[in-house]
Amino acid sequence: MHRGSPHAVLAEYPRLKYSVCGEKVMRYEIPIPISGGLILSYRCTAKCMHCMYGCSPEWKGDWMSTDDMETILSGLAGKIAPSPFGPDTISLSHGLHFTGGEPFLNYPLLCTAVEMAHAHGIPSLFVETNGYWCVDDERTREKLHALKDRGLHGMLVSVNPFYLEYVPFERTERAVRIGYEVFGRNTAVYQTEYFRLFKEYGFRDRVAFNSFLQREGSGQVWSQVEFFFMGRAPYSLGELFASRFPRYRAADLLSFPCAPPFLRNWHNHFDNYGNFIPGYCGGLSLGDCRELDRLLAEGIDDEKHPVLGFIAEGDFAGFYAFAYERGYRESEEGYFSKCHLCTDLRRHLLKSGGFAELEPAFFYEQLA
Repeated sequence: MHRGSPHAVLAEYPRLKYSVCGEKVMRYEIPIPISGGLILSYRCTAKCMHCMYGCSPEWKGDWMSTDDMETILSGLAGKIAPSPFGPDTISLSHGLHFTGGEPFLNYPLLCTAVEMAHAHGIPSLFVETNGYWCVDDERTREKLHALKDRGLHGMLVSVNPFYLEYVPFERTERAVRIGYEVFGRNTAVYQTEYFRLFKEYGFRDRVAFNSFLQREGSGQVWSQVEFFFMGRAPYSLGELFASRFPRYRAADLLSFPCAPPFLRNWHNHFDNYGNFIPGYCGGLSLGDCRELDRLLAEGIDDEKHPVLGFIAEGDFAGFYAFAYERGYRESEEGYFSKCHLCTDLRRHLLKSGGFAELEPAFFYEQLA
């Protein structure tokens, strides 16, 4: 019996539900989004090894059109909830953030997005950036003040050893310092432990990831920061992290619930192609966010969108068997997480075509 056959896998979890989409049409309600991010483009100045959404300089810009932006923001108006500390404050899973990719690659469009969102009364607006553009104090301060004048409430600066390969740390420090000057406590650093560590090490320029690992040595930092084995991470970090993190067989992961939940009302994403991206699940679309009210009313039809149906039902035994019947075979190396297994199944199914929910397709080409 093949190690990765559905019979071998399912035999280890006989109590799991195994259904075949199409026998009975099921519909799953999509929660009304109360927070999220507007992905202006997947194009980025970096190709980080951990990126959930497969962003890189290799993407075409394909920037969100202003017409689509107006449609999406008008659909989100009245749904997005403010931070618990008030509509003029920010918190990571409240309000609306502008992201990518790197949104400052198209600063005029970012300004337009802020103006539109503010005009629609959407609360707790902030921008997410890697700070590559913070080359001097004057221009950094000027751009942030201009965004604040248009209605932006705050900013989040991404700090980790993956961005450190691409962005000199002195620019990251500048982004944080002037961010606090302009936005005060509405400046967030993700993640603060890395920021503290890089300052302790005296970093100023770019640092190769392998060099950071050698410097970091004991590996204790990984237990002190949030890290997700999803998106590009399992594929680009597998060899480096083989001795640091365990791998699992497919059968070991089938009964694990999605964490965070697959369908949720917080921190979803709306991209430049019109995809409603559930949470952190890059390469998976719930439908067209430009028709948000219709999408929320109709929900997920598992006959039309079997991949979404399996994941929404939590039927990963069925999902695995569904992919196996279409030629998928279990990875001999194993999987770092359930998200890794899910992405691997979807990447295989994309090759056979006919799955409208596997968008944007270029995401899957950017995993390696």
